[in-house]
Amino acid sequence: MRSSSLLLLLSVLLGVCGVQGASDLRICAFNLHRFGESKSKKSNVMHTLSRIISRCDVSLLQEVTDSKEKALPVLIDRLNRYDGDHEYKVVASERLGRSESYQEQYVFVYRSDTVTVTDQYQYPDNRPGDVDAFSREPFVVRFKAPQTVIKEFVLIPQHTSPENTTKELDALYDVLQHVRKMWRTENVMLLGDFNADCGYLAKKNRKFVRLITDKSLIWLIPEKTDTTVRESTSCTYDRIVVHGETFLRAVVPLSAKPFNFQTEYRLTEDQALEVSDHYPVEVLLKNDKSPRSGGTKESAHHLLSLFVVGHLLVFMLTR
Repeated sequence: MRSSSLLLLLSVLLGVCGVQGASDLRICAFNLHRFGESKSKKSNVMHTLSRIISRCDVSLLQEVTDSKEKALPVLIDRLNRYDGDHEYKVVASERLGRSESYQEQYVFVYRSDTVTVTDQYQYPDNRPGDVDAFSREPFVVRFKAPQTVIKEFVLIPQHTSPENTTKELDALYDVLQHVRKMWRTENVMLLGDFNADCGYLAKKNRKFVRLITDKSLIWLIPEKTDTTVRESTSCTYDRIVVHGETFLRAVVPLSAKPFNFQTEYRLTEDQALEVSDHYPVEVLLKNDKSPRSGGTKESAHHLLSLFVVGHLLVFMLTR
């Protein structure tokens, strides 16, 4: 009887914690590692991808190499069938890349009931004196998220070319300034597989990257955080960067991290690598009615819940 009561109490505790964070908006960035028709035909891979992406309100997908334009529709269909509580929509860039034989798209998958797309912009990459700075120039998207503290934000994606990481990360700073001026916004997040670690971004070169040296930019994924699946590597390639104190205050503290789907879904390394060689990275934005956002009524309700749970715990342990 005591054991079952404690289990009931545990479920109550988990329920209280779940309610508090359930309405925070989750933004994710995931390098899918050459996602195309071949991968879309693997049922186990598509099931895992549906589980991963359905956790997020907005997902930036990279390395979408879907040249026949068949894989992405399959993914969105699977996603909508997997999670009937939300409707998932997509906005995607054109195919990008310097080589005709290998090109990628930036793809944003989003829940249409929590965010809406209000604008999009393909950066032309034609700055005088530095034309074609990017192998895959950013596809910038503006979102409206009325349930969050910040209300709207801009996402600038980047999958850097490994052999040109330092230059592309620095050039990304120019994209940021251009977008801020064009859309008159300060609420900008930059995210993606920056290749910003190990042999691709030498420590001696970081002082030349304005995206790193500008103090108004906050890198949320901690250094020495492994965002790779292979046990033989440990690199912080995938990043999330926010611009300005206003955006930073809208972020749930310490919520920026990789999602280790291999451990979460009990996959072997080989099974996980079938999905991707990267973990997705994610961050939570505060809901404007959540207790941590300062709502008096919600905070009082949360404190009352903790008070009741605390008394229940004392009662159970002293019986």
